[in-house]
Amino acid sequence: MEIALVGLPFSGKTTLFNALTGSFSPPDGRRQNRAAAVPIDDPRLSAIAEGVGAPKVHRAAFTFVDLAPPSKGYVNPDARTADALAHTLRAFENDAAPHIAGSIDPKRDAQTLEDEFVLADLQIIENRFVSLKREIQVKKDPEQLKERDVLLRFQEALEAGRPLRELKTSAEEERLTRGFQFLSMKPLIAVINAGEEAERQADAPGGGVCVEVCAELEAELTQLPEEEALAFRVDLGLPEESAMKRLTEAAYEALEVCAFFTANEEETRMRLLPRGATALEAAESVHTDMAKGFIRAETCRWDELAEAGSFSKLRSSGKLRLEGKEYVVQDGDAMLFRFSV
Repeated sequence: MEIALVGLPFSGKTTLFNALTGSFSPPDGRRQNRAAAVPIDDPRLSAIAEGVGAPKVHRAAFTFVDLAPPSKGYVNPDARTADALAHTLRAFENDAAPHIAGSIDPKRDAQTLEDEFVLADLQIIENRFVSLKREIQVKKDPEQLKERDVLLRFQEALEAGRPLRELKTSAEEERLTRGFQFLSMKPLIAVINAGEEAERQADAPGGGVCVEVCAELEAELTQLPEEEALAFRVDLGLPEESAMKRLTEAAYEALEVCAFFTANEEETRMRLLPRGATALEAAESVHTDMAKGFIRAETCRWDELAEAGSFSKLRSSGKLRLEGKEYVVQDGDAMLFRFSV
């Protein structure tokens, strides 16, 4: 899953990218995005691998994208392809790089970028109406009439200054508008980039999912061995978890995903699914043939598999549950798919 880092100039967005990815490559001055896939460090996966004795471990990963400054405004259009947005909000003072608005105010900055999202989405809808009106006159396609009605509802919300993520949308509405990749509909994580001496923020600007980091210090700590970095965190009174760990937890919440695990004597693997996904969808994420010939999913909790050491031992002791296609996958499930093609 891809998370795009967005933010106003001098917010520390690139420093945050370095902190999350361990990169210290500075931007080269050209307007190019930088991306890096960062494996998710989930102790449940390691416990399963140790329990079953699998030599290979495959982690799920988040891909972070440091978006290049746009030619105008504050929003790079490439943000539309991301699954979620992480808005870097400046909460530190730096006389060498003064804030573009002249003062530090994360809530104001959050609203500034949100307004850009809303305006950009309004422009897309208005552009679509130009062609949609002609198409409806010619074809009178019921699908296009549905699309028009949904876009009118979205337009009304945007004109009132409401981001689309605040609307309750049906599966049908999401299907009809998925291709527009509306910015204000994307899950949003507020990342408060504080200095070492900055006051802690009580709430996320505008509500929602929030995580606070000191990006400059976190970027430096990524260059140290894990034990030394932890000691520094304790000495400085920082959270023991790294910026990557805390942002991962925030991303889980914002994206509304859960993790499930597969394992055998050769490898263990972690995969992410939207919350509410079924066993059939989980099987398809492993291989399309598993979904086509799905029979059942032998299921247990991750810790049960780690303790038993194999699905076969759990099966012989009667501890494996047999779940069908419609079973809703729970975070932490370990699954073995039976299928025939």
